[in-house]
Amino acid sequence: MTAVLPSSAFRAAFRRHPAGVVVITADAEHGPAGFTATSLTSVCAEPPLVSFGVSTGSSSWPHVRDARGVVVHFLGAHQEDLARRFATSGLDRFAAPTRWRRLAGGEPVLDGVAGWLRAEVESRLPVGDHHLVLARVVETALRDDVPPLLYHDGRYHTI
Repeated sequence: MTAVLPSSAFRAAFRRHPAGVVVITADAEHGPAGFTATSLTSVCAEPPLVSFGVSTGSSSWPHVRDARGVVVHFLGAHQEDLARRFATSGLDRFAAPTRWRRLAGGEPVLDGVAGWLRAEVESRLPVGDHHLVLARVVETALRDDVPPLLYHDGRYHTI
């Protein structure tokens, strides 16, 4: 029989693993939605694929489930407030003071971020209480002058 690791021990282990902070946005024609994540992974370069996890209980899940594409925003060291805003449930994350616009295809993109990737969703795989989303990157916009925002041990940091 396989031993079951308590979820508290699993969470404690990953709190010790520093991760880059991103905000993922989507719009399935019901208005923009977005959430803060540290689960972004570069899957491969040929073709350019990324993956991320999203809880099926989150308010953003129905939008990600139905959207053809997403925008992954790399947050800069100065954007802890934005990370916290998109991690907070029960508020309009796109209301002021959030600054954003739409790309030519209608995807919501946040202003002032360290960079972003526009990606087309290729698959959504149910995994526990989450879905693992696999998406092909089709466009990027990156800035070299902004240090990244990191998350480690329950707090935001920078390099």
